[in-house]
Amino acid sequence: MATYGDMQVKELDKRASGQAFEVILSPSASDAKGEFPLSPPKKKDLTLEEIQKKMEAAEERRKCHEAEVLKHLAEKREHEKEVLQKALEENNNFSKMAEEKLNQKMEANKENRTARMAALSEKFREKDKKLEEVRKNKETTKDGEI
Repeated sequence: MATYGDMQVKELDKRASGQAFEVILSPSASDAKGEFPLSPPKKKDLTLEEIQKKMEAAEERRKCHEAEVLKHLAEKREHEKEVLQKALEENNNFSKMAEEKLNQKMEANKENRTARMAALSEKFREKDKKLEEVRKNKETTKDGEI
């Protein structure tokens, strides 16, 4: 049996397939227990005042978190309102521009129609004058033949 510091090694069997050992650890010293406790240290009992302080701190964290969430929601709603307002303004501007264009086209069509009607009226007056001249010439030629 061999001893190495806090452990002892004892050879059990030596076979062709391998060897077997037994490792025995020596009991730990009392000063080693202070350095490496085997169980976590026991928590001290909390007083009612400490529990209330912890509860108040937790409540304060919850309120802060809730306020932050509400702030983000308010910012999001404000952004949505701005986007909606901008979309409505753009829609109104588009509608106004479309209406103005339509009015301009209607005015141009009206002016063109008036001009065409005036041209046709003038053309018909000239034709009427020519017809009247032809009638007069025909009558004068008829009267002259008689």
